[in-house]
Parts: sequence; C-alpha cells; structure tokens
Amino acid sequence: MKPHLDFEAPLVEIEERIEDRRAAAVGGDPRAKDEMRRLEAKAEKLRAKIYSGLTSWQKTQLARHPGRPYTLDYIERVFTDFEEMHGDRLYGDDLAIVGGLARFHGTPVIVVGHQKGRTDRERALRRQGMPFPEGFRKALRLMRLGERFGKPIIAFVDTTGAFPGPEAEGRGQAEAIARNLREMSALRVPILSVLLGEGGSGGALALCVADRILMLAHAIFTVISPEGCAAILWREGERAEEAAEALKLTAQDILDLGVIDGIVPEPPGGAHRDFDLAAREVEGAIAQHLEEIRAIPMEELLRLRYEKFRRMGRFIENPGPAREPGT
Repeated sequence: MKPHLDFEAPLVEIEERIEDRRAAAVGGDPRAKDEMRRLEAKAEKLRAKIYSGLTSWQKTQLARHPGRPYTLDYIERVFTDFEEMHGDRLYGDDLAIVGGLARFHGTPVIVVGHQKGRTDRERALRRQGMPFPEGFRKALRLMRLGERFGKPIIAFVDTTGAFPGPEAEGRGQAEAIARNLREMSALRVPILSVLLGEGGSGGALALCVADRILMLAHAIFTVISPEGCAAILWREGERAEEAAEALKLTAQDILDLGVIDGIVPEPPGGAHRDFDLAAREVEGAIAQHLEEIRAIPMEELLRLRYEKFRRMGRFIENPGPAREPGT
C-alpha cells in the first residue's frame, strides 16, 4: 500500500481496488471494466467529500506529506535552462536551499527555494529543508545577482523552519534571517514567493518578503508548529490538533488575514497525487502575477512592497472587564 495519511485510508483502499480491476480488464475479464467505472465514480465522490472538509490539523498533515512535490520537482516542470549555483561565498554550500539561473516562459529569472529529501540519505543532507545560515546567505547571494542583472526572483518556500542546532546559532542564524528580510525589502527587481507545503517561522519568512505571496491550497504558514505551540501553551504536545485550529495556519486563514495574495489550486486529493497538474497550476499562477508586477514601475513597486508589509495582519484588542463609573 502506498504511503497515505489516516484520513486518506478509505480512498486509498478504493483506488487499489480500481487498479486491481484495471489489471483484470486488461486480462480479459468482461465484468472488470464495469466494476472499475463504478469504483471510479465512488472514489471521485469520496475524494470530494474528504478534501472539501479538511480540518487545520489534516491540512498540516497534508502539507507535510512525504510524497508531496518539492522545489526541484517544480523547477524541472515549470522552468527551462536551469543552472544550479552553489555556496554562499562565506562558509559553504547548504543543500537545504537550492537555486540558480533559469528561464520562465523565455524570461531569465532567479529561482531559489527550500529542498526537502526523499531518501534517508537525502533527508539527512538537506535536513528536510531546514537551512543553516549559509543557506539563507546563498539565497541572498542569488537574489542580489538577480538585482544586479535585472532578473525577477521566484522563491519557493517549504520548510518546518530554520535549523535550530547550536552550530547554526553559532554561525549567525538570526543575523542571516534578519539580513534576508532587510535586503529583500529593498531589492530592485520583482519578487514572487510561493508556499508549496510547510511555511514555518523565520525559515519561511527569509524567502517571503515579496511583491506577491501565493500559497498552494493545502499548504500552511505559521510562526510555530502546532506541536511546539501545544507544548508551550499547555505543556502537552498531544494537543497539536487543537493548536492547529487556534494558529489559523491554512491558506484560507492566511488569505483572510491579508498576509498572502492568492491561493493556488491543487489537484484533487493534493499535489502529491499529480505532480504535473500541480506544476501547471503553479506555472499559471506565477505567469499571471509575474506579468502584473513586472508592469509596475520600480519606484512604485518598492513603495507598494513597503506598504504591503506595513498593513499586514489583523488585531483584536481585549478591553478587559467593564468598570463601573468612578471605580
């Protein structure tokens, strides 16, 4: 059975039966084709029911799905002439961040993003997309290169957060993230960020100071993981599901808060079910928004970028209990 989440189990069971019936139909069973069509109709209804009513915690699980397409999967399908570049010219090459030169619909661009791993070895090398400081500095080096040569920047975000180990802190993790935030706010080229899966804390923010920020429909964007939030607030990591609801971390929540500019649809059942269709959706969204921001004069674009982040967020003040006059 292929990897799946708990709430996907009924659907996966039907899909496996469909594959069995398809094999039987090829083998000459006259009843198999009719049964396969019946099961496909049932699967379509169940798929719509499951994925139209996902909770925040289920979307968190989906954003972390190990079969979900990562940055390099999108680069392969959306861009041409990709030439990966390495190193931060200060310390080393962090494989948790990938990027380089590419063309998007013929336009030269800089593309950069977090990269998780598929195999155990790759997950160890890339630390599941959790960058060291040199990863953020590599990303900034590439973005400055884009500014120097007038190339738009497209950033893909997919990380639990910046690597939390002492070696990262010792090499200036906080400074590297802060420098990215400051420098990206003033880069004189159009910047577009797309959240592919997890958008966690400062590790995500370091690639998100952009003119347009988009999220895939089942991606999440949060200051802290639900598990971490539950452990801090209630000293109970098991209350992660409750924390996920309180954090307002889904794409629709984030859009309602005015933090992002649009939601990119995913294939039925999630991006992991059809890499090519997911890439086409991302490609279409990039094309639309990149065309719009490239048409804006640079001084105006910088002003709009500044104002975008100044007005971001919603606040509710609690005035406390009412007091009687004179008390």
